[in-house]
Amino acid sequence: MTAPLVIDVEGLTKIYGGRRVVDDVTLKVPKGSIYGFIGPNGSGKTTTIRMVCGLLKPDHGRGTCLGYDVLRQSAQIKARVGYMTQKFSLYADLSIRENLEVIARLYQLDRRKARIDDALEYLGLAAREKQLAGNLSGGWKQRLALAACMIHEPELLLLDEPTAGVDPKARRDFWDQIRRFAKSGVTTLVSTHYMDEAVQCDSIAFISFGRKLIDAPTVDIPEQVGLAVQCVTGPDLAAIGDALEGARGVAFIARFGAELHVCGEAAGDLASAIRSLPPALQARSTPIPAGLEEAFIHLMAGSTDNFE
Repeated sequence: MTAPLVIDVEGLTKIYGGRRVVDDVTLKVPKGSIYGFIGPNGSGKTTTIRMVCGLLKPDHGRGTCLGYDVLRQSAQIKARVGYMTQKFSLYADLSIRENLEVIARLYQLDRRKARIDDALEYLGLAAREKQLAGNLSGGWKQRLALAACMIHEPELLLLDEPTAGVDPKARRDFWDQIRRFAKSGVTTLVSTHYMDEAVQCDSIAFISFGRKLIDAPTVDIPEQVGLAVQCVTGPDLAAIGDALEGARGVAFIARFGAELHVCGEAAGDLASAIRSLPPALQARSTPIPAGLEEAFIHLMAGSTDNFE
């Protein structure tokens, strides 16, 4: 059975200073999904999310979010949304519990103490509830921010670069929590430019310079982009890369640790370029499936700047 659509919008456009910072974006997001907006800084990801969720009025376009019209019912949408910004924006000189009390009062929630107790327990904050927010590490600040934006039990969660500046374990714990929310029916929109964050999403929209380049389930994107990739190793990767740069069939080269991922649109031309390398370079190659990062680089290379 197909999940109902939480977001169903078309043609969303935002214009600043005569430039379309978001240009004719259409989205359909089912309930309980984790949906990623991927793109470079300044590409329009956050602006798109804000228009979808009633935080910013589009100049053109229409549609619904949580069953409410994005143009005329923004107040109803905002009341049902939790928004976690990249920058920690709670009160540094208040304790964890005190911060949650402030948020609960702002939302005029009933059963405030019970809700706060549940949030502290659910996100593992109970033992630290008296600690000042300003003294928390990045990972604990992240947990507190998530507790604050979920305390009113929103149906839709917005995450803007949510794991910037936190350690790998904190990132893993954070995403485990987001998946638990998704299982309970909470829909999540994630704005990011990190590939290790993108792979956590069920579906991804690639956005560049305000335009949506692709929108598909995460596992399907590399195949839809259609790149051929060869994994190349050797004693001097820099020299191998220099020799392949600009060769027929080579679109771009990305280094991953001790190997090069050499990418092109035609598998045969790519293989020929690698076979033509001088034997002295001792290059070895193996065809591999394209990954999200290769797809991302390829899509970005083909897009044009809306500020030019």
